[in-house]
Amino acid sequence: MEKILNPPKRDWQRLTARPAADKTQLADVVNKVFDAVKIGGDKAVMRFTKEFDKADLDSLKVNPTDIFNATTALTPDLKAAIEIAKNNIEKFHAAQEDKKEIIETTQGVFCWRESRAINSVGIYIPGGSAPLFSTVLMLGIPAKLAGCKQIILCSPPDYNGKIHPTILYTAALIGITEIFCAGGIQAIAAMTYGTETISKVDKIFGPGNQYVTAAKQHTQALGVAIDMPAGPSEVLVVANKDCVPAFVAADLLSQAEHGADSQVILLSDNMNVIDETVIALNEQIKSLPRKDIAEQALSKSKAILLNDMDECIQFSNMYAPEHLILATNHAQAITKNITNAGSVFLGNFSCESAGDYASGTNHTLPTNGYARNYSGVSLDSFVKKITFQELTAEGIKNLGPAVELMAEAEALFAHKNAVTIRLNSLK
Repeated sequence: MEKILNPPKRDWQRLTARPAADKTQLADVVNKVFDAVKIGGDKAVMRFTKEFDKADLDSLKVNPTDIFNATTALTPDLKAAIEIAKNNIEKFHAAQEDKKEIIETTQGVFCWRESRAINSVGIYIPGGSAPLFSTVLMLGIPAKLAGCKQIILCSPPDYNGKIHPTILYTAALIGITEIFCAGGIQAIAAMTYGTETISKVDKIFGPGNQYVTAAKQHTQALGVAIDMPAGPSEVLVVANKDCVPAFVAADLLSQAEHGADSQVILLSDNMNVIDETVIALNEQIKSLPRKDIAEQALSKSKAILLNDMDECIQFSNMYAPEHLILATNHAQAITKNITNAGSVFLGNFSCESAGDYASGTNHTLPTNGYARNYSGVSLDSFVKKITFQELTAEGIKNLGPAVELMAEAEALFAHKNAVTIRLNSLK
């Protein structure tokens, strides 16, 4: 982990850069896979699954027997933990439901807004060495609460052509039944175009590596919406003398172990904090099963000493982290100055892992600086907002003359006439 001491502000923008793959290579691979899936459907998806995931499939759709058997593969303790997370996530997201409120903007003119669920959504769940069954909760629960009629779940299979049983169990727990063995670019392409067995969807959700991110961005140009252009996971920790360096180190490692392309950043106004955190980090990493992955992520990560906490927050806002941890006793007082972050964790005991799993907030968040202009997934992500208005006879009388004048000023006389003909009918 590189230590950087008091960099001048002219260098800050450079220091916020994330590790990135060759965009040209990404685009070439994405185009190749999308074109093949559009033409070849299921066979193309299975061919790429064999090429990329080393799994030889006879069918993409998960056998109902595998879903049923998954219920017996989990320990009772893990099932209970998943239930706790499920209840908290449901509670937090259910509270986001809009209440219909009719506003009388002018006497006799009534306006309001209502939510309607997106009909068909696709959920992408990373698998492999870290099967993210928690993401099933984070995406499936708000989709169910919103009332989405069809929920397609795609996740990469293991070498035996099986999706991890914890993913299957969690999907079944919240009522998702259309589950497919498909990962990476080919899964996004399948949900974009539709295949013989995987339905075309209206919006695609879920995290992934830079290939999945590039695929999701490509799918937008083809008329399918996405949750956000999120990529590899990241965390930024702002820590002062109040922090516990061992806690900070643990939080940095919890993100570094996600993937070799992840990035973690430590900001502090105290050199001792940086030194002690790096010592703790080097000690804790020794016992991690994913040590090699974490080390690769740390090689692209930074610990930066700045002049004071105000500068730390300024740098953080420029970086716009997916996860922001304020490791200080006065975190609440700082929050008003935070403008760019996916999700914020306040104080020494608010570890980012709580938000990843069970506190209730959503862990599908904007990365790579997109927190400047995107929000994390919420109930709103699964609905459309439709506005309504109703004008009574009194309303058209009161509002009509203003509309006539504005339409005439824009030389749109058919617009004006649509009002005039109604006003004349009331004379």
